[in-house]
Amino acid sequence: MTHPTAIRAAAQIVLIEAARAYVADIGPLDLSNAGTLTGHLMAAETLLMQIVAAFDDPTGAAA
Repeated sequence: MTHPTAIRAAAQIVLIEAARAYVADIGPLDLSNAGTLTGHLMAAETLLMQIVAAFDDPTGAAA
């Protein structure tokens, strides 16, 4: 199912703002805490995958 352009653009903006807010909220990191670093990397990867999916061509046509 393809979405109208305005809805896709809104979804893209929401995801980009979510990623921006996540990064802004991280604050100073304890570089010796591997668990926290791993958690941040996994969360960032998830956000980036969602952004890529939001920008994929809904028709499935190759670029």
